[in-house]
Amino acid sequence: MDAPLAFERYVGVDYSGAETPVASLKGLRVYVAERDTPPVEVQPPASAKKYWTRRGIAEWLVEVLFEETPTLVGIDHGFSFPHRYFTEHGLPLDWRAFLEDFQRHWPTDEDHTYVDFVREGACGNATARSGNARWRRVTEIRARGAKSVFHFDVQGSVAKSTHSGLPWLRYIDLKAAGRIHFWPFDGWQLPVGKSVVAEVYPALWSRSSAQGSRDSHQHDAYSIAAWMRQADSSGSLAIFASPPLSEADRVSAQIEGWILGVM
Repeated sequence: MDAPLAFERYVGVDYSGAETPVASLKGLRVYVAERDTPPVEVQPPASAKKYWTRRGIAEWLVEVLFEETPTLVGIDHGFSFPHRYFTEHGLPLDWRAFLEDFQRHWPTDEDHTYVDFVREGACGNATARSGNARWRRVTEIRARGAKSVFHFDVQGSVAKSTHSGLPWLRYIDLKAAGRIHFWPFDGWQLPVGKSVVAEVYPALWSRSSAQGSRDSHQHDAYSIAAWMRQADSSGSLAIFASPPLSEADRVSAQIEGWILGVM
């Protein structure tokens, strides 16, 4: 007898840190798969904007996560920073306290704020909360090709996406408090009957399926949802959710986070 699936729905989000939180961005894409159906693209609510905005995705995710359907959401940006960041800035090893502190210094969820505005000192206080591109999380070292969350202005960089996306994780957490599980910060084991939000890296899976007519952003979001659905269906998702780590790496990952699918 097959093991029961942990989720009924799988949401893949390809992220972008370009422009502002209310800018319509071609790089923001959302695909949703159901247990019995492959991923399909979800368009933003009807408006004058053709593409999703970061604010729009966060608000939509809160609505989705309030539904009774157990959903696994994979978002393509870093969910935390390397342990070195916490020690350098004297921060407590507490993920939610980190999100609060980061948003105060990098208010990239404000409507007219670019990540570069904070980097350049026009707003926020980046100098008090900056990192070094040589600092890497354990999961980035394990995931071949993954760059540091502080490595700006290079091809394949996730730095802008991460610095623009972290305040929206805080928003989702506050709005849907108690209804969702942020993996692995709330624990490695996937909870029964509850929605989960996890960091993903679509480059791990994007070559495993034909791209067809999808552009690269669409295909990344598609690949996230497709892999999560397949992993749950095959019974391997629980294994990926509890990777074989040393005790030291597991302790670090509780604050640095982990990329779902990296073993």
